[in-house]
Amino acid sequence: MKTIEDCLKEKILVIDGAMGTMIQRYKLTEADYRGERFKNWASDIKGNNDLLCITQPQIIKEIHKQYLEAGADIIETNTFNAQRISLADYNMQELAYELNVAAAKCARQAIEEFQKDSPFTIGHSPKFVAGAIGPMNKTLSLSPDVNNPGFRSVTFDEVADAYYEQVKGLVDGGVDLLLIETIFDTLNAKAAIFAIKKYFRDKALSSGEGLGEALPIMISGTITDASGRTLSGQTLEAFYTSVMHAKPLSIGLNCALGAEQMRPHIEELSHIAACYVSAYPNAGLPNAMGEYDEQPEQTAHIIEEWAANGWLNIVGGCCGTTPDHIKHIAEEVKKFKPRELPVIETELTIG
Repeated sequence: MKTIEDCLKEKILVIDGAMGTMIQRYKLTEADYRGERFKNWASDIKGNNDLLCITQPQIIKEIHKQYLEAGADIIETNTFNAQRISLADYNMQELAYELNVAAAKCARQAIEEFQKDSPFTIGHSPKFVAGAIGPMNKTLSLSPDVNNPGFRSVTFDEVADAYYEQVKGLVDGGVDLLLIETIFDTLNAKAAIFAIKKYFRDKALSSGEGLGEALPIMISGTITDASGRTLSGQTLEAFYTSVMHAKPLSIGLNCALGAEQMRPHIEELSHIAACYVSAYPNAGLPNAMGEYDEQPEQTAHIIEEWAANGWLNIVGGCCGTTPDHIKHIAEEVKKFKPRELPVIETELTIG
């Protein structure tokens, strides 16, 4: 079977679209989120979308399959907040490992069912599961107390430990890649990178098999506004330089901006990145009601130019995007060759 590296040399790969947007279509109630197992849980849990991998796995698999049918090559696990620090909002921190295993299995089963229904895809167009590691609901670079800039509600070690547990669950569940995404605080991302490296190092030491089993890492940051900076204040180039020690498979941008607003940043990244470049923007910017109005053909039309200019290796959608968006994007980018990896002088400084 081809590796993802093999596939990236052949074509622009398509990653899926928004999970939350699709979950909203099901109009789930508190009882739906609880299921039988959590029927008597002490606190409200509606909104804990990651929990649906346990209580409503058929819905999550159905969403994954819709994206596969739309043309996605990579599907993300439903684990954006599935680490113990974020899960503490629902008093469910002890479920972190179990949730990640369940989510990875949902994604893997969705691929197997999709391939069973479409046997011509087997061996022809491999599908990959990316273990989604979100930014967390606490930040290491910024104080939550405006009157105490030095205060932090969490430590680096606590963040790294939470991510370590999440990584273990994702790997045990059977993911192919690890995706650190929607990064607005690079220090949180560094804790995730540290956790991934430590997990595979510990695994290698315990098995005596060396580091050959380490999974590829995808890294995707978020430019929050027209300033071209992350929320913690880094420029795109500074962000790139800060995380390239991880030697990721890809680096890219997602969320916060629609494709039109993200365009100059993807162009810049395509010129400086020594690895593959990914992009999965929102379906435009939200309207006054917080809804996304950009139609699939509009998003795809903007992204078509990126592909034609040779800026992309991996592309998909974030907030507000649906299987229709992914289908249109997949149709447009398949006409173009993937971005070739440049020989960049600064590559020598990151080895």
